Amino acid sequence: MNYDASLDCNVYTKCIHKPQFFFLDPTSPTSPTTSMADEKRDVRNPILFECAWEVANKVGGIYTVIKSKVPVTVSEFGDRYTLIGPLSYKSAPMEVEAEEPTDPHIAATLESMRVKGAKCLYGRWLIEGNPHVLLFDTGSQYHRLDEWKGDLWNLAGIPTPPSDHETNECIVFGYVVAWFLGEVCHNLFVTVPESALTFCPLPLQYLSRQLHTAVVAHFHEWQAGVAIPLCRKRHIDVTTIFTTHATLLGRYLCAGSVDFYNNLQYFDVDHEAGKRGIYHRYCVERSATHCADVFTTVSHITAYEAEHLLKRKPDGVLPNGLNVIKFQAMHEFQNLHSTSKEKINEFVRGHFYGHVDFDLDNTLYIFSAGRYEYRNKGLDMFIEALARLNYRLQSSGSNVTIVAFIITPAQTHSYTIDSLKGQAVTKQLKDTVTEIQNRIGARLFDMAVQSNGYDFFDLKIHNACSQNV
Repeated sequence: MNYDASLDCNVYTKCIHKPQFFFLDPTSPTSPTTSMADEKRDVRNPILFECAWEVANKVGGIYTVIKSKVPVTVSEFGDRYTLIGPLSYKSAPMEVEAEEPTDPHIAATLESMRVKGAKCLYGRWLIEGNPHVLLFDTGSQYHRLDEWKGDLWNLAGIPTPPSDHETNECIVFGYVVAWFLGEVCHNLFVTVPESALTFCPLPLQYLSRQLHTAVVAHFHEWQAGVAIPLCRKRHIDVTTIFTTHATLLGRYLCAGSVDFYNNLQYFDVDHEAGKRGIYHRYCVERSATHCADVFTTVSHITAYEAEHLLKRKPDGVLPNGLNVIKFQAMHEFQNLHSTSKEKINEFVRGHFYGHVDFDLDNTLYIFSAGRYEYRNKGLDMFIEALARLNYRLQSSGSNVTIVAFIITPAQTHSYTIDSLKGQAVTKQLKDTVTEIQNRIGARLFDMAVQSNGYDFFDLKIHNACSQNV
């Protein structure tokens, strides 16, 4: 599918026309919200924050989705675009170049959060487009987990078991993101006397500092979705978008032996989620779905799934796709294809060393890649299709060979010894042949230069015929 850059930009532009909300007592003539209410935000050039668990943190496919759409988004938004994710000390040094924020509102907000113990990394993500990125260290605020769990229950009725580490991380991350976007302390949601404003320690955050430009916050998947109900309940003046790439409950149902799509409308979603021990995660996803101003999916089949499992029809479908512009120079693409295929040929020669009884020029390579989920990612169907294809090729007497690659991340103990041995032998053979070629070539060149009265082509024939064959 071709990627249409206007899809993302249009949804960001169209979704920001909504009522504004304010925090403090607007009846006070000198309250900060008096000037905020009079101030209209610029909706033509909105600021965009894109939040996901896999920003500069490769876990699965969302990393690739965001990374591939960054160049288009940066070209549209420029410095008004910032990605937000969790800080992984393992991957961040290789993914992010630290720098100080140039936006004074972001700088002031982060400084305020650092004073209260929040740790973060701000800089540039070292990918094409070089976008601004803000990574929060969830461990720095983990001591507030129980407090925030209680608040999430009181606020949205979402239960959270103590033993689910991933959910705990997501809760801390969601609260820190909401804190950054506009949270003030708990006392802020009651009327604050004007005289108290001079000493009340209310950490007014980004949206309380930046009053002139509309702000859009785009969240991907349930791991980043905790912040959405917080933004809605606290009336933070931000337009929220929630995108699900596949529903959480749908993943679990598909992994079992159920006729999923033909029974989609009949599932008791609460019962099914509870039976699989993911009810709390399902609650986070469903709460984010219903609290977001705009809800989108990445395909029509996922939209159909979300309508029945999350009980909200998506406002739009933003399909994933390939940016085909970079493949328009066909000669460059063909050169890359030729180089890459030769590398695959070298691997196949080594891997099947001693058993290469097929012609590599008449060989097709087929790939399947994804998470190591045998049914959800269709590995069972892929293997079954290969078996049927193999039967047809043998029955027809075809001389075409198929080499299939299944690429999945999984724990391994070591490399296969036979494969390493085959690669080493083929490399040694290639090096030896190359050395012989170079020596013969050098001698032919010297003889050609030193020959008197011989035509070069005659010389080659003479040398070739003088050898014992």
